[in-house]
Amino acid sequence: MYPPNDRFSIQTKGFPIQNPLPIRSLYTVTTPKAEIERAAPSQVEAVVDSTKNYQDDLQKLGLRIKQHEDHIKFLRTQKNMLEDSILDMQVTIGKYHTSTESVAEKVDAQIEEGTSEYLNQGKSAAGLICQLKACPDIQVSHSPLVKDVLGIVATLGKVDDENLGRLLAEYLGKEAMMALVCKTFDGVKAMESYDKEGVVNRASGLYGIGSSIGRTLEGGFRVICLNDLRPYVGEFITNDPQRRLDLLKPKFPGGEIPCGFIGYAVNLVHIDDHNLFCVTSSGHGLRETLFYHLFSHLQVYRSREDMQQALPFISNGAVSLDGGIIRSPGVFDLGNREEAQVKFPRISGKSSLPENYYEIENILKCKKWNQERLLDDMRREQSLLDQAKFNFEIKKKEFVRFLAQSSQYAPAQYHQQQQQSPASRERLTPR
Repeated sequence: MYPPNDRFSIQTKGFPIQNPLPIRSLYTVTTPKAEIERAAPSQVEAVVDSTKNYQDDLQKLGLRIKQHEDHIKFLRTQKNMLEDSILDMQVTIGKYHTSTESVAEKVDAQIEEGTSEYLNQGKSAAGLICQLKACPDIQVSHSPLVKDVLGIVATLGKVDDENLGRLLAEYLGKEAMMALVCKTFDGVKAMESYDKEGVVNRASGLYGIGSSIGRTLEGGFRVICLNDLRPYVGEFITNDPQRRLDLLKPKFPGGEIPCGFIGYAVNLVHIDDHNLFCVTSSGHGLRETLFYHLFSHLQVYRSREDMQQALPFISNGAVSLDGGIIRSPGVFDLGNREEAQVKFPRISGKSSLPENYYEIENILKCKKWNQERLLDDMRREQSLLDQAKFNFEIKKKEFVRFLAQSSQYAPAQYHQQQQQSPASRERLTPR
């Protein structure tokens, strides 16, 4: 089709060369104004959207700030009302305070009478705690460690019958009866410390306190932390001043209660009124925490024979007043046992205080406990309010910085509108 020599020939005829200036003018850099005008529609739209998002965020933060402020105001009102009520009740029972202190001292002396001889002979932690509780004039008696200890198990409950006190002490054992009862785990941790090898540091904790009053501690000891115990979650017997637990009684299919059944051990222990309410941080008393932990559903019968007849109904153990002990289904304590050296004391004389004194005192104690919870709630709300205000200021600075950076893209009338808009100014100011 083409001559062989022309197949790869190159056209050497040149194109006419034109002035390059017009071509270079196509690539001339546009002015900032022209670029802005070209990009203005899309940029302005983005600025408007971002501005709205900032304003929405600021409005939400502002509402959150107001919500926390309202909560604090409400809690403060509740606290003031509670403080007024507490003051009125303190005035009501104020005239009995002196006699109450003397009654408490008398009760303490009676409690120690049953155990002091044994405890004073040894070098136990229980003996040291009893000594410190009996002698508040000792300086270390007011240390945080000692204040966190309510006492030992043997001093925190009493019984109507001396034989029952001995029997329950045998069931629990000496180590449990002499266990120290703390309110918080901080009190438990403060009892002793250790060196790098794990050896107990006898210069600190309870050992250090003992040394400071010339009393040496020997041997181990058990500590019970009330806040860490799982409390009873059922109902209480209605209108019972001792707040006994409403436990289901064992019954035959026909509805009869087994012969000789006296009750549950946890309900047969008498607890001082000031330990019935608000002993733990969650508001529980000693019966539903400490003594429910120790006795659970332990049943008490008049005799071994009665207890044996009721074996099908015994799920957590039982004791009888003539000395029988069933640890758990199928586990019996037999033979002669040693006399309990530490036991629950017997309830003694009646107080001369009015009948409703302890009721008022318990209500007052609960109100003070609620006051502490309100203060905790107020501190928590204040922390949340401070954080919300901080977040608001951060977001506000971001918004102002954004407006400054985007001002070249937004029309002048838009900024003027934003500056004059009361709603815009309101969103930038927390209430």
